[in-house]
Amino acid sequence: MDKTPNEYHISFFKPTTPQAKANRNMVLWLVLIWFFAIFGFQFLLWIIEKPTPEPAYATFQEVWPNVESNSASTGELRRFGQVTLSVLGKLALSQDDRASLDNALTWTIYELTPATDRSALLTKIREFEKMKAEITALSDVDYVKLKTELAQQLSPLLQISKSDVRSKILPLELVSADMSSMTGKTRESMPVIMKKYLVHNQSFLTDFKFLGFPFHYFYTAIFLLILFVGLCWLYCVKTDRLNAKMDIID
Repeated sequence: MDKTPNEYHISFFKPTTPQAKANRNMVLWLVLIWFFAIFGFQFLLWIIEKPTPEPAYATFQEVWPNVESNSASTGELRRFGQVTLSVLGKLALSQDDRASLDNALTWTIYELTPATDRSALLTKIREFEKMKAEITALSDVDYVKLKTELAQQLSPLLQISKSDVRSKILPLELVSADMSSMTGKTRESMPVIMKKYLVHNQSFLTDFKFLGFPFHYFYTAIFLLILFVGLCWLYCVKTDRLNAKMDIID
């Protein structure tokens, strides 16, 4: 008994008809284009990017030796506190990194506070911590009032204005525990933390702007979406032409 090929059998990897083979090859080419468009660009960025520090990192490197040895001047402590607070304003901080930064900032505030006012400041910070743990809404009147008072009292120590967004987060990052000292863990981890959050990989592709966007953002967030839609359109057009060439009517 003769075996008749099953013309209705569908297999992408083992096509049985000329039309299925042509369709498979076309899909593979389109996927290959999409693959190189994504990963080729990422590979190019990896090749040409260079570690570029923020200005704040240079400030940290300048003042850190004296801060670490407890010989920093008032001005150096202020600059160190400003840099630490700037890093604390970043969104993606690990819990351990935040704990070290909080300790460094609190110690800096303690060192900048006149000795006669330190006891009162410690009491106020503990009161704020207690209130922060007990409130049910951030709009609580007493909480907002105490937070504002702390911000207004401590911002001048770091010479940051009341309108500076960093003054808003300053009270939130103070920790009464170990306020009078910077722990050994903090001293050891600060250079690593600062390099982690203040040094970024950059290249002309990340610095160059296209249509108002950094080019790497435009490419990945906009162009690749347009390319995907374009490849889908191309697949439909070529499929119609292939079907017409082979006299296949849907």
